[in-house]
Amino acid sequence: MLRSYTALAHTRNLSEAVEMLGSTRQTVRRHIGTLEEIRGEKLFEMRNRQYCLTEAGLRSLKEAESILARGEAWLAGGLADSDGLPLVRDAGEDGPALFAQQHRVSRLWVDQSPLLQCGLRCWANANAAIESSELAMIRPYLVVYRRHGQGWLCVEIGEKSSYASWFGWAWAKSNVGRTVQEMPAGAGYARFISQAYQSVFEGHSVRLDHIHTEMPRERDGPCRPVSFQRLLLGCTFPDGEFALAMLVDRTYNLTIAGVGEERIRTMPESLLMAFEPNSIEAQE
Repeated sequence: MLRSYTALAHTRNLSEAVEMLGSTRQTVRRHIGTLEEIRGEKLFEMRNRQYCLTEAGLRSLKEAESILARGEAWLAGGLADSDGLPLVRDAGEDGPALFAQQHRVSRLWVDQSPLLQCGLRCWANANAAIESSELAMIRPYLVVYRRHGQGWLCVEIGEKSSYASWFGWAWAKSNVGRTVQEMPAGAGYARFISQAYQSVFEGHSVRLDHIHTEMPRERDGPCRPVSFQRLLLGCTFPDGEFALAMLVDRTYNLTIAGVGEERIRTMPESLLMAFEPNSIEAQE
C-alpha cells in the first residue's frame, strides 16, 4: 500500500504509477482507498486530471518513504539495531557503501572526541539558540539546516567544517541553498541523513552516529572512503523556527557492529581532523 501511495504521489498519474509498480489500476486505487480509510483522512484530490496530494498527504509522504526505505534495507539485510539503536550496513552493491550506527550521546566521553564534546557543551550553554555567543567556538565547524517543506535546506556551511575541508571551500559554499537531496553525498546517504534529521526535529534533541561511507571529493570525481563521528544538535533560529546543526569529526575512533578497523582506516590519515579548543575549563 505504501508503494502505491508514494508512486502515485511522485507521478501524480495513475497509469504511470501502475507502470512503475507493475500493478493494476484497480490495485493502486484499492491501496489508496484502504490507506485513507485507516488514517481517516484524504491523501489525494483530483486537480486538472492529476492526483495531487492533500495537505495530509503531503505531511505523511516523508514518513511513508522512510518506512519503505527502512523496510527495504531490512529485507536486504542492511538494517538492524544494536542495543535498541539503528544500525545500517550496506556494502555498496548498487552505490556507495554506507555503514552507520547510532550511539547514546554519553558515548562521547568514551570515544574522546574533543570537537564533539565541546559542541555538546556549547549547545547546552546556548540553550539550543543557534545565534547564541556560547556557540562561537564551534560555529565555524557547523553545517546548519532549516526545514524546507518536507525536506531540509542547507543555510550555512562553516569554513572549518568537515564538509568544507572534504569537498573544498568553493564547492561546499555552492551547496548553501540546496536541499539535502541535491547535495553531493549521494542519494542513499541523503535518505539516511534525512531520517536522522527528522528524528532530531521530532524530539528537538541531539543524536550521535558513527559512520563509514564513500563520497566524492571533487565534482564528478570518484567516491573516496570517509570515517567520522557525527553529532546532530536540535537548535532554534531567532524567529523561533527549528534549526538543525551538524558537527562532524573525521576520525578512526568508530564503533560500528560488523565493521572492522581495516575498513574504517581506508580513509587516508591525512584527512583526520584536529581540534584544539581554547581552555574549556576557563569558559565554565
